[in-house]
Amino acid sequence: MNSIETQNLLLSRMNSMEQIASSNEIAPAQNGGFQQDFMQVIHDINAQQNLASDMMRAVDTGESQDVIGTMVTSQKASLSFNMLMEVRNKLMDGFDDVMRMSL
Repeated sequence: MNSIETQNLLLSRMNSMEQIASSNEIAPAQNGGFQQDFMQVIHDINAQQNLASDMMRAVDTGESQDVIGTMVTSQKASLSFNMLMEVRNKLMDGFDDVMRMSL
């Protein structure tokens, strides 16, 4: 999957999420729930990081001259990973709060 296909896939997912968010009612997940959704997000972020790595390797070896595109892709992958870590931290904080609750 090249960078344009990956970006088009991410754009289509963002558009579908925007449509869902703009509706008045959000239906429950039909595809297996939170775990499967979270695994899909992890897979997508991994794909972004692999793409950024491949693009950096291509620039380093002289196969590509697209330095700006490589830097943008690298920053997108970094931002996505940082967002994933923030979500993980919030989930862990919530779990810790539940564990501290008295019955």
